[in-house]
Amino acid sequence: MVALDRLSPLPLWAQICDDLRSRIADREFEDRFPAEEVLARMYGVSRQTVRQSIRSLEQEGLIVRERGRGTKLAPNSIVEQSLHSFYSMATTVSAQGFAERSEVVRCERQGVTPEVESYLGNLAEGVIYIERIRFAGDEPIGWDRSWLPWEMASKLMDVDLSTGGLYDALNLHCGVVITGGSEKIQPIIPNSDERGRLGISEDVGVFLINRLARSGNAVIEWRRSLVRGDRFALVANWPGSVEL
Repeated sequence: MVALDRLSPLPLWAQICDDLRSRIADREFEDRFPAEEVLARMYGVSRQTVRQSIRSLEQEGLIVRERGRGTKLAPNSIVEQSLHSFYSMATTVSAQGFAERSEVVRCERQGVTPEVESYLGNLAEGVIYIERIRFAGDEPIGWDRSWLPWEMASKLMDVDLSTGGLYDALNLHCGVVITGGSEKIQPIIPNSDERGRLGISEDVGVFLINRLARSGNAVIEWRRSLVRGDRFALVANWPGSVEL
């Protein structure tokens, strides 16, 4: 049995939800989600309490209940991104078993606006602007807008960017290797246009990610991404020697 804190102000059904979310994130129930009676015995609660937990998880989109077939994990589960190093969305999505692809909305040469100049500097030849809707499976997960120096990345105009990572294409076709960078991540409430592009409802938040990618000391890309909060999670791992 899983011990619950019966003196906690957090209701038992909510404690069960927390435990089941953790187990789902660890892929414990990929083959089969436990039946109500099994969960009731596991947590030492009534089936009514279990049903309340299951209803909550279903509303969150983590599980699906089908009449006559029981309960199973929702096919569109969370994409988890570790924060320990520089990462590629394409690699992360593929590594977690989702079909990765991008819809290229725009790929064009542009002049340098004051905002772009603040990140990339004064580029006389302008920039290449690449706008993509990123998919994990059949659903959009993110909206990327990237600005790169035209003189370094112009060959990307002739490259198929519908699959794979932008940095792989940059290395292969332009001879530019991304060696590091930084990004700022913050949760925001999307506007109606942003919700439409990501296919989300008004009650779903998003992560705003501002990234600067470098090759040596040169800034190669400024990227502004919006990533769905209901399909994406950021995970940080600390070494065991950390003292609190």
